[in-house]
Amino acid sequence: MTITSTSLFFDRAASRLNTLSGRTQTIQDQISSGKKLTAPSDDAVGYQRLQSIARGTADDVAWGKNITLARTVLDQADTTLDSVTNQLQKAQELVIQASSGTLSDGNRAVIATQLRGIVDDLVSLANSKDSRGGPLFGAASGDTAVTRDALGVVSFTGTGDPVSIPVGEGIAIQPSESAERLFGGLASGGGTTDVFALLSTLATALAAGGSPGAAAGDALNGVKASLDQVSNARGSIGARGARLDLESARLDATALTRESERSSIEDTNLATAIVELQKTSTILQATQSSLAKLSSLSLFDYLR
Repeated sequence: MTITSTSLFFDRAASRLNTLSGRTQTIQDQISSGKKLTAPSDDAVGYQRLQSIARGTADDVAWGKNITLARTVLDQADTTLDSVTNQLQKAQELVIQASSGTLSDGNRAVIATQLRGIVDDLVSLANSKDSRGGPLFGAASGDTAVTRDALGVVSFTGTGDPVSIPVGEGIAIQPSESAERLFGGLASGGGTTDVFALLSTLATALAAGGSPGAAAGDALNGVKASLDQVSNARGSIGARGARLDLESARLDATALTRESERSSIEDTNLATAIVELQKTSTILQATQSSLAKLSSLSLFDYLR
């Protein structure tokens, strides 16, 4: 009976030593790697949560890239619209000059040439490309914002608004405005027209000589209306940029929260781990010492 009990004691002691040795090695590995969780078996619930955090982080990285893209396109649109505003203001000054009855036909011809140059510049600005190589002011469809035929008539390409860029779950930002909203939709004779047509019509009338008549008044009203549309568009673009800033701040805050949670699950707390290692090592050494002393006793000592 005593021999059996002694054998059981030594088996249990050996098992205890193996457990303590394994625990010591595990803590040492956690300290050296900085990770306390490396496999699902370490903590099944924690490992599942880490996978969820990783997926959320990957999604937010994608949202962050889209936010950067949307902000880039918005900045491009605003910068380009600043140039559009300058051209329309020049056109407005020329139209006012053209309305003067004291101009000679030569003066009117010069203004006509300048107006045609402004139309060319506006067409070029309307067809600007964004950072992706697509039309900056394009509609939902079409490879360009506007087209121009052999007679110089400008037409809008495609319909609808520019395609929005998703920047969050259920959140999308329209990065620019369509050329038709900026330059078209101008009231004229019970219908609508665009600033290209109005300026071109005035330029033709001026080149023909004599008073431009109603063409000057129509062009002036159209340029003013187009300036208002561009100003409204820039205000909207600014508001969308502010929304992107909010989304970016939200992503940053979420990233900090996720990183804190990830670290609490996965990373080793060095201070705690070192204390745990010291404690486990002390118990291991004490157990080894006790077992060594017991092992040195003779069978007769056990039988006393």
